[in-house]
Amino acid sequence: MTKILKPYSRLPYSHALNFKELSLLALALLISDSVLTTMSVSESLSPCISDIETVIPTTPLVSFFERLQETALNTFGETNFDPKLYVDLSLKFDLPTTEDAFVKLPKSANGSLSAEDLKGFIEKYFESAGNDMVYCEPVDFVPEPEGFLPKVKNPEVRAWALEVHALWKNLSRKVSDQVQKRPELHSVLPLPEPVMIPGSRFREIYYWDSYWVIRGLLASKMYETAKGIVTNLIYFIEEYGYVLNGGRAYYTNRSQPPLLSAMIYEIYNKTGDMQLVKKSLPALLKEYCFWNSDIHKVIIQDSQSCNHTLNRYYAMWNKPRPEATTKDKKFASKISNVSEKQQFYRELASAAESGWDFSSRWMRNPSDFTTLATTTILPVDLNTFILKMELDIAFFAKVTGDNSTATSFIEASQSRLNAIKSVFWNEEVGQWLDYWLNDSTCKGCQTWEACNQKQSVFASNFIPLWVESFYSDTSLVDKVMKSFQGSGLLCAYGIATSLMNSGEQWDFPNGWAPLQHMIVEGLARSGSKEARSVAEDIAMRWIRTNYVAYKKTGKMHEKYNVEKCGEFGGGGKYVPQTGFGWSNGVVLAFLEEFGWPQDQMIDC
Repeated sequence: MTKILKPYSRLPYSHALNFKELSLLALALLISDSVLTTMSVSESLSPCISDIETVIPTTPLVSFFERLQETALNTFGETNFDPKLYVDLSLKFDLPTTEDAFVKLPKSANGSLSAEDLKGFIEKYFESAGNDMVYCEPVDFVPEPEGFLPKVKNPEVRAWALEVHALWKNLSRKVSDQVQKRPELHSVLPLPEPVMIPGSRFREIYYWDSYWVIRGLLASKMYETAKGIVTNLIYFIEEYGYVLNGGRAYYTNRSQPPLLSAMIYEIYNKTGDMQLVKKSLPALLKEYCFWNSDIHKVIIQDSQSCNHTLNRYYAMWNKPRPEATTKDKKFASKISNVSEKQQFYRELASAAESGWDFSSRWMRNPSDFTTLATTTILPVDLNTFILKMELDIAFFAKVTGDNSTATSFIEASQSRLNAIKSVFWNEEVGQWLDYWLNDSTCKGCQTWEACNQKQSVFASNFIPLWVESFYSDTSLVDKVMKSFQGSGLLCAYGIATSLMNSGEQWDFPNGWAPLQHMIVEGLARSGSKEARSVAEDIAMRWIRTNYVAYKKTGKMHEKYNVEKCGEFGGGGKYVPQTGFGWSNGVVLAFLEEFGWPQDQMIDC
């Protein structure tokens, strides 16, 4: 039976618990080997998300936008059609008035509309997509910050870095005052602080993008802007119980890779802002509860009969994604069984929650998109991010004087570290491998089987190196580095996402800034001179292709083709985008870490 949560109702973890209750709830969820104990303590404080069929329904406005989107496709055709455009519009009049006018549009005998009539209707009744996010001058932007990238000695590279730095002005937005006054007319959600958007069709804040945006902002000395982004993400937790995928009403059914604690950690390291840490800790405890709720957690018993709790992506949605309704229905058109179709839609949304939308990584058969099985996979990277969250919460609790919470989260991180080693680590290949579940219902405890480790090579197989628990182990770093060097992922201009050219954007030959950064940073921080040398080499390759593409196109790009210098990436379900928040952030972070020698060429 599907459990329906009211639209915009706060999830169970988002109601007003005090800090002590939040700590107790989080601590209850740490008792990973005793499901009954976890449930009883949790439920005494706040009901858990326990029904595997949980769905958060959409709003009437978004439902109407979906109808408009489908009508637009049928009327205007597929050429240059972007379904997201229609759910990003704003109403000029209230919804009943707009719906009534829509219904009264003249139709032909077969029920179709003329392109002229639909275009006129949209112009009369809607504000353009993006009008609800207005330009906002960043309060802490200066053209050349004091102490900016001191290791960059090459004047040509430095001039380009300042141009990338200046792009923060282009990407800065705040939610329009009109949204605050009439939120029912907009799909964009109100936020307290300005944001940095990724760029192009991505006109709103996104969760995991924000980590690399913040890393770039810190290199640009824009500390207040970085803190504002964190404040917005905390606001989502306070309103919904978790950080949304992005700042739109149609993103309330899923989150994205949980990197909020990592953002706060980096800001604290730069600024020492203790008030930010104190403000953030209750929100992080709520987010931790969300990711450890029943829909996300899975118990695996290893060969020594030890139970390990790990986590998966699981969107609270079983319909076409509103921002891609027309595309999702087309994908699902050959599935006749209703429940199978609903499950496919959940797999689509869960892949979007992973940030890797889409990739052969989530498919049972990479040649058949309908075999997406995201909820049946325990991902290496997600569990690495949650390990980082546990370590960060322990650190924040310690610096704020909450030794009990700090101790409990240190213990939790140790349990997860053991789980990652037991379930994901493959000694033979020297990589951490995603793990296939026997089924997606995850009722009870599943027994670990070696054959369930996904043998394909993905950049995510090396993401644990990003966390100190792994990069501080010298012998492990050496083994993983050699495996990485022989994996085939390292190409002339960066790290490929996978070895399979499936046509999906999170596959070969595309390289993505976040993946470059996590692997490079882990190698660089390991203390191994050889690993740091490898890291610097990868960073230089990535910087070079970003630079050449920028000089050719005048833009920073969402993704790059790691086989060809200066070529942006392709594939996937939408045209390549520019802007681009996380690409800008990673270039600046790399230049801050490694610099660029005066006599080193930057061209291909």
